[in-house]
Amino acid sequence: MLVTNKVRMQRLFQHGKCLDVAIDHGIANEPDFLIGLENIEGVMDNLIAAQPDAIQVNYGQADLLQRVAGRKPALVMRTDVGNAYNAARHREMWAVLHNPDEPILAALQMDAAAVVVNLYLIPDEPGIFRMCVENIGRLRQACDRYAMPLMIEPLVMAPAGQGVAYGSLGDVEKIVPLVRLARELGADIIKADPTENVEDFHRVVEAARCPTLVRGGGKGELAGVLTKSAALMAQGASGMVYGRNVYQHDNPSRVVKALMAIIHQGASGPDALEIYQQG
Repeated sequence: MLVTNKVRMQRLFQHGKCLDVAIDHGIANEPDFLIGLENIEGVMDNLIAAQPDAIQVNYGQADLLQRVAGRKPALVMRTDVGNAYNAARHREMWAVLHNPDEPILAALQMDAAAVVVNLYLIPDEPGIFRMCVENIGRLRQACDRYAMPLMIEPLVMAPAGQGVAYGSLGDVEKIVPLVRLARELGADIIKADPTENVEDFHRVVEAARCPTLVRGGGKGELAGVLTKSAALMAQGASGMVYGRNVYQHDNPSRVVKALMAIIHQGASGPDALEIYQQG
């Protein structure tokens, strides 16, 4: 690993752990994803004040983070856009890079600490899978050239309409091979769905052989989210990439505080909920 790559990884991972709050949902072109993100400037200001380890955005919103002076979360920039998150299955499924010719130029210009890209596995949709592999190949080459960490998001999708819960599956027997493929393709960081049985998640971590962050998906009841997050950390996760499980709750800043306690201090789910309630 090049020195610059290590420096960027250190910006993301404090003592090997990371909470990355994702607010890149506008790229999905799905109205349900934008509930809680209508005032993106206000959301960004509140998150910066809450101080998670990282905030994940698209190029067009990255200025809201990077124009802020002083101590702030690291920037993780999404590089792709597609139609796999829409409620209805499209006749043609696709996923493309924002800038296929120079896929991480914007991330370099905005001083990102990492870039992220999807790896979709959707039944009977080999075309979008191939597009994702090609996207990753272009990104890996660019990341190697400029020492940029690459986060790959392997997603085992449902066979029918995606819906507001992303339509992803927690089947460990399908997640593990896809995570292994993502690592084979050159992932520096894996962002993976939690397994249906939390106690199976260690298998995902073992297949990744690199820092593994848990993907949040749709909003859940907070006590359950915190308890599950603590259990996933016990299975070897390096942290979380949560979006709606942060910004769609009543007090996102307190959610960040509770999750940071789980990730960095080893707090239990009930202890984290008490932290949230106490503010």
